[in-house]
Amino acid sequence: MANPDEVVTRFIEAIERRELDTAMNFVTEDCFYDNVPIGSMTGKAKMTDFLSGLLKGPGPVEFEVIRQASSGNTVMNERIDRFTTGSGKRIELQVMGVFEVENDLIRFWRDYFDNGMFMKQLKG
Repeated sequence: MANPDEVVTRFIEAIERRELDTAMNFVTEDCFYDNVPIGSMTGKAKMTDFLSGLLKGPGPVEFEVIRQASSGNTVMNERIDRFTTGSGKRIELQVMGVFEVENDLIRFWRDYFDNGMFMKQLKG
């Protein structure tokens, strides 16, 4: 049995490698994902659709974890997420993530970031 920190770390590493199927092996079928400024979704299929858009850009995908802490089954991390949009815009966002892990799978994921910063980079 992996500890919650390891589960979240392995999930993020799979996303960075653009291995979405592998990343989805770390979440429950009914995982709740709340991308706070954009909206929430429930289930692997919806998460896969959403995250596949993030991975379509030509550049690397990086989730640089600055700090990560856990208590029980809850993992929180401060990250800088970097990716390139399909139109070639390089995006860099400061993100605060909260994950809940149950039976070695992520069942809850919530990310907070400044949508104004995102929109400015998207337009700029």
